[in-house]
Amino acid sequence: MIFKETPIAGLLVLEPKVFGDERGFFLESFRQDLIEEQGLDLPFVQANTSRSSRGVLRGLHYQTRRPQGKLVRVSRGSVYDVAVDLREDSPTYGRHFGIILDDKDHRQLWVPPGFAHGFCVLSEIADFHYRCTDYYDPTGEGGIIWNDPRLGIEWPIAEPVVSGKDALLPPFGEHAPMLG
Repeated sequence: MIFKETPIAGLLVLEPKVFGDERGFFLESFRQDLIEEQGLDLPFVQANTSRSSRGVLRGLHYQTRRPQGKLVRVSRGSVYDVAVDLREDSPTYGRHFGIILDDKDHRQLWVPPGFAHGFCVLSEIADFHYRCTDYYDPTGEGGIIWNDPRLGIEWPIAEPVVSGKDALLPPFGEHAPMLG
């Protein structure tokens, strides 16, 4: 597995070695020893999967209590994945990073605690997987409106399908603070 840094400290792209032939492919999607070699302590306690249709946009979500680190990947389809730095002491506070995750190159994104996260689906269907370092806490839900001009995210879909809840999220700067 190759670990690549992004312009935002702590946010990493993981590229697995894929072994393929006419029968299909094999890859390791996670190895604790390689993670530890990167100096990361990822005590995953929860795994989630979502399936979404083309044009669905989920996010930008985070938890104010029990912030979750997330190792995310796509096993079917393609998404544009985005993480926004909400660490107030970070020099990249308010900046975002976007990447296409799909079932062709099998890249993953490590999103540390302290980030808002979201994605939009580019394929007909996408199966999206999250490994989380803390439990979901509905009393600590937070979010930022997906199209906030201050963030300047260039989503690759013109008219996304957004939940009613996500359509009412506040803009960056009016979002709830991270409590830890």
